[in-house]
Amino acid sequence: MPRPLATVTTDAGGAVDAMHDSFLPLGGMVLIANMALGEVTFGGVGSGLYGMLGFAIVAMFVSGLMVGRTPEYLGKKLEAREVKMTMLALLSYSLSILGWTALAAAVPQGLAGIANSGPHGFSEILYAFASATGNNGSSFAGLSTNTVFYNMSLVGAMLMGRFIYVIPLLVVAGSLAQKKRIAPSAGSVPTHSPQFVGLMVGVVLIMGGLAYFPAMSLGPVTEQVAMNRGTYYPAP
Repeated sequence: MPRPLATVTTDAGGAVDAMHDSFLPLGGMVLIANMALGEVTFGGVGSGLYGMLGFAIVAMFVSGLMVGRTPEYLGKKLEAREVKMTMLALLSYSLSILGWTALAAAVPQGLAGIANSGPHGFSEILYAFASATGNNGSSFAGLSTNTVFYNMSLVGAMLMGRFIYVIPLLVVAGSLAQKKRIAPSAGSVPTHSPQFVGLMVGVVLIMGGLAYFPAMSLGPVTEQVAMNRGTYYPAP
């Protein structure tokens, strides 16, 4: 399982006290998931806050559907424009990680950089683009990224993770700032309640599961199953 500092590093950024490439498969999966979900556990540097706000808006939208009324967040009505922009931001984040990973796993230039074959090599690629998109900066330490292909593709992932991700959320912020605050009513869902916290955690896990479970299955999960059967994927 991952060491505590490794978990903190992939949740919020900071120092590394172990080679993440050496972790057991499911331990490496935890680190990838931390970044793939937008580092929202404690709020990653430069990205975790607006990622969590995006999930909060989606959670309020879901709660509005449950009670059959227009959702509200912090006293402001959430209408179609805000929800669409929020979903655009969250989906662009997943598109960056999974899209660049798929490209790197399909072309010879991407496969040339991995240090291990099989699902572990795929995990190295997935980790690299999750880290670049999430503004994390850590590395699996098993992928040779000092090539033209990885230099350019990782730059593309960073641009998507910083600008395509944040611009729709800035549109949401501007739209909400122009709206008048309304008084809470019996149908309002307080954001400090346990119900809202549970709903938002569920939204994060469900959206993350739907987006990343196939990729995790191809990488860390497959490697763990293979390791349990005595098959390993060491570096050449």
